Amino acid sequence: MKKSFKTLLAAAFILVGATALAGELKVGATPVPHAELLNLVKEDLKSEGVDLKVVEFTDYVTPNLALAEGELDANFFQHFPYLEKFSNERGLNLVSAGKVHVEPLGVFSQKIKDIKDLPNKATIAIPSDPSNGGRALILLHNNGIIKLNDPTNLYVTEFDIVENPKKLKFKPIEAAQLPRVLPDVEAAVINGNYALEAGFSPVEDSLLLEGAESPYANIIAVKSGDESKEDIQKLLKALQSKKVSDYIGANYKGGVVPAF
Repeated sequence: MKKSFKTLLAAAFILVGATALAGELKVGATPVPHAELLNLVKEDLKSEGVDLKVVEFTDYVTPNLALAEGELDANFFQHFPYLEKFSNERGLNLVSAGKVHVEPLGVFSQKIKDIKDLPNKATIAIPSDPSNGGRALILLHNNGIIKLNDPTNLYVTEFDIVENPKKLKFKPIEAAQLPRVLPDVEAAVINGNYALEAGFSPVEDSLLLEGAESPYANIIAVKSGDESKEDIQKLLKALQSKKVSDYIGANYKGGVVPAF
């Protein structure tokens, strides 16, 4: 009888351990604002039976590779055009589970105070990845700095510039490094999360800034087929909450805008 009880007790511990493991959700994220927002809802998810583990990355490549290889259950750092382009180029089967926020892309400078003061033949640093590089050029097109042959093409490059009155030069730089090269260029087009990490207020410090109508909403990315999983849906619901919307409004001063 004692042996039977011990066996049942051991089985119960195994079952509890398996249940706890099944409830773990490992999500990769860049630090600001993604990891901050995930940590904000961690306790809310715990009450829903989801043990959220946040894994921080500082680049735009590793999180998708880790997701594709099964090291993560989801990631939160990118907009859909980036995910689509990256997945197509790498042969990955990753999809969006839903939108959370927009980080308006901005033009920053340590050398000029107004975009009108941009000198002839100035060098502008832009993100080196295709989707954000195109996004940077579209921002400049929309503000009359250059003219593109097709500004609706989200993956335009320098070769799509048909008018460049100031003969500007463009220097592709890995997105995370853009704030660091500001002293070496006349201006840089910087992603909102990296601008925030560098201590910039996108609304107050940028020379140009995307509007809230930007199509580049940051998403929760998962493997195809996982978007309807219960834990992923709970994560998305937590991130699309009033609590998160209020936190964004109070903490990011227009550098992050809810997309739900």
